[in-house]
This record gives sequence, C-alpha cells and structure tokens, in this order.
Amino acid sequence: MKVLAIAAIAKPLTPEQRQQIMPSEVPATLKLYLDGKIEQFWFRQDKPGVIFLMNVESVEEAKAAVEALPLTEGGFANYDLMHVGPLAPLGLLIQGN
Repeated sequence: MKVLAIAAIAKPLTPEQRQQIMPSEVPATLKLYLDGKIEQFWFRQDKPGVIFLMNVESVEEAKAAVEALPLTEGGFANYDLMHVGPLAPLGLLIQGN
C-alpha cells in the first residue's frame, strides 16, 4: 500500500532545539528509508516540512512510523496521511473496456 505522509511544522524549532533533535531525526528517517517504509522523500517548497511516499501495510503502520520520529514526538511536526493508488479512471480511455 502506498501512503503519502505530508508533514507540516507545528511549531518552529529554536537553534538549540534543532541541534538537540536533528541528530536523532535524520538517522530515524534514514532507517525508515533503509527498511523500505519510505520509498521517496521530498522537501516541501510551499512551507517547511517533508513529504514521504511510504510503502506500508496500512495507514496505521505509516502513522505509527511518522509519530515515532523525534520531531513528531516533540510536537514540532504533524503529518497528514493519505492512501494513494493507481489512477483507475484512466482505464476508461482504453478501448474495449
């Protein structure tokens, strides 16, 4: 199952908080990537935050994974989760269907 996890910064980090949290956030995110739970990731261009394309068994699994990240645990980030799949209406364009 593919899930988009779209993060928004709930409260900005002070420079001291950034120095304290980011050394844990980056490896935790990298572990999710190496475990195959994060398939692709991007930095948002509209506001601070990230977007993960996750490969998980359920939305609940995605939720548990992002809620365990230090920025989320600390209340600095929150995620909107969205189950996504193939663009099924394109099948209407195939003749004979």
